Amino acid sequence: MHTFTLHQPLIALLTACALTFSGAAVAADTPEPPAPATVKQPAPRVVHKERITLAREAIQAQDWKGAIAVLTEAVQVHPGNPELHNLLGYAYRKQAKPDLPRAFENYRLALRFDSEHRGANEYIGEAYLMDNNPAKAEEHLVKLLSICGNTTCEEYQDLARAIAQYKAKNK
Repeated sequence: MHTFTLHQPLIALLTACALTFSGAAVAADTPEPPAPATVKQPAPRVVHKERITLAREAIQAQDWKGAIAVLTEAVQVHPGNPELHNLLGYAYRKQAKPDLPRAFENYRLALRFDSEHRGANEYIGEAYLMDNNPAKAEEHLVKLLSICGNTTCEEYQDLARAIAQYKAKNK
């Protein structure tokens, strides 16, 4: 004969609770859970180097809108990349109708992420000349001299030439 103890109902109750919470015990009228929805994977993004290549090809072809489109997407993925901001500023500046505010914004971002970025220092200097501010352009020429250590780097020479042409034109 089996004697009933007070612990047996408690053990039975705890076992039932454990099975219920673990999902092992399900009521007969509980519907099957729906199958997980197939999640559509986003199209793979073009990798960083491919974006730079596409942007440079568009710039080479003077397809400023194409370059801006590629670079705008690229800076959303890599917002702290100075080269992307530099190229985006360049594309905005080189359009038939230059967008200097956006060019300056991107050059400043490039320089915030890398204050010694040669291209950004050259290009923002050229943008300052377009904005009739040769003094600011000369500040970036001095910065390039400091970065390059001499006057032979291409960015220094290009900006120095642009400043000389600006001054000759605006005597």
